[in-house]
Amino acid sequence: MGDFENVAAARRESIWVGTEPERPVLPRLERDVEADVAVIGGGIVGLTTALLAQDAGARVVLIEADRVGHGVSGYTTAKVSSQHGLIYARLKSSLGPDAARLYGQINEAALAWIAERVEVDGIDCDFRRRESYAYVVSESEWDRVEAEARAATAAGLPVSLVEDTPLPYPVAAAVRFDDQAEFHAGKYLYALTELLLAGGCDIYEHSRAVGVDEGGRCVVETDAGGRLFADRVVVATHYPFLDRSLAFARVHTERSYAIACRVSGDLPDGMFISGDSPTRSIRTAPVGDDDELLLVGGESHRTGTGGDTEERYRNLERFARQHWDVESIEYRWSSQDGITLDGVPYVGITPRSRRILAATGFAKWGMTGGTAAAAVLAELLESDARSPAAELLDPWRLTVRASLPTLIQENAKVGMHLLGDQVAKRHSPRCTHLGCKLAWNSGERSWDCPCHGSRFAADGSVLEGPAVTPLDLDYSAD
Repeated sequence: MGDFENVAAARRESIWVGTEPERPVLPRLERDVEADVAVIGGGIVGLTTALLAQDAGARVVLIEADRVGHGVSGYTTAKVSSQHGLIYARLKSSLGPDAARLYGQINEAALAWIAERVEVDGIDCDFRRRESYAYVVSESEWDRVEAEARAATAAGLPVSLVEDTPLPYPVAAAVRFDDQAEFHAGKYLYALTELLLAGGCDIYEHSRAVGVDEGGRCVVETDAGGRLFADRVVVATHYPFLDRSLAFARVHTERSYAIACRVSGDLPDGMFISGDSPTRSIRTAPVGDDDELLLVGGESHRTGTGGDTEERYRNLERFARQHWDVESIEYRWSSQDGITLDGVPYVGITPRSRRILAATGFAKWGMTGGTAAAAVLAELLESDARSPAAELLDPWRLTVRASLPTLIQENAKVGMHLLGDQVAKRHSPRCTHLGCKLAWNSGERSWDCPCHGSRFAADGSVLEGPAVTPLDLDYSAD
C-alpha cells in the first residue's frame, strides 16, 4: 500500500460518529401512534424542527430510517458559519442584494440560536468560536475574492479582506468572517435527541418512511410495520423521498470526502474553504482531553460519477502530507448534499398539500442552513403567514433568471444518463426511484445513482433516498 497505507487503514466512519456518546438504540415503530406533528428524519433539520415544535406545545413524534444523527448530519465537517464559500457575490448578482442580505441574516441567526442552546442547555459539544476564511491561491482569482468581500460587507456580515491566513501555505487573498463557530456534530445531535426525549417526544429508529397518505389526517407508512397519524408532516430526509415539490428535477446531489489526521507540529487556528479548484475544506477538532486532529475535506463530484472513489481519499492525504507532518489518518468518510438551482435551500409547504412540509438543498452547509430551515418550518407549522425568510426559501419561489439555465443543464444530464442506460451493455442494477442504472462506488462499497443521488448497500438495502425500496440483487458486487 506504500505511502498511502494510513488512509486505507483509517476507520471508515466520521470522527463525530466514531466519538459520539453511547446511547441505547431506540425502538422501531411497530405499532400505530398519533401526533400533532410527525417529523421524518433524525438529522439536524428534523431534530431542530421537532424541538422547536415541542417547545411551542405540539405533540411530536420523530422517525428515523437508521440511527438518529448517523445520516448526512453526522458526516459533515461541522462548521457553524454564515460563510458558505464565495456565495454572497453570486447571490447578489443572481437574486439581488436584498436576498443576499437576508441569506446572511438567517444563517447568522442560526449560528446565534445554536450558541444560545449550547449555553442555556449546557450542551457539551466542543462548541468554540473561530474565524472562518474563504480563500484562493491563484492571483487570477483575486478579483473574485474582492467582489465577495464587497457583497458580504453590503449584506451586513462581519467581513474582512485579507492576504494572510493561519494556513501553512501562501494564499492570494481571503475573505475572513469573524466570530463564527465549530462543534462536534455527534455530541450536539445527541444532546438535541436527549432534550426531545426528556420533553416527551417519541423517537423511533430503524423505521423508514415509505409513503404518506392524506385523508382525515396524514398517515405516514413505515417499513417497520407501524403507522404514524398526524395533523402535519415534516419531511426532513435530506432529499425528499415524498417528492411532491418535484425536487428531483431541481436538485442535484454531490458527494464529497474527508479525512481526520493526527499531525506533528502546529495546527491552523480557524476554519478554511478554498474558492479555487480543487476545493479544500480545513478545520481542526479536539479529541480526548489534550489531543487535536486535522480535518481535510473536498474532492466533490456528482453522485454516481466519481470514478475510482478510493483515489479521492488518496488525493486528500497527498494534500495533507504536502502541508503538514501527518503521523496517521484516523478517520475517513464521505457524504453528499443537494444543490438547488439558485444555491438557496428549498424549505416550506409542498405545493400539492398544505399539511406536508419539506426541506432540502443545503449545498454542504447544513449546520447553519439546516437550523435556519428548521426555524422556517416551525413558523409554518404555527401559522400560514410567511416571514421574509420563508419567502426566500420557498420551494416554489420565482427565480427564473437564476434558475432556468441550471434547470436545463441539470435535467439534460439526467436525460443523458437515462438515454445512455437504454443502450448500455454493462450489467448493473437499476435505481428503484426512477430506474436509472447505478454505478459501483468502490470507496464506500455502495451502488450510487447518477440521476437523483439514491444509494444502496452491496446487499441492496437503501442507504440514502429518494429511493425507499431496496434493490433486488441476484449477484454480488466485485
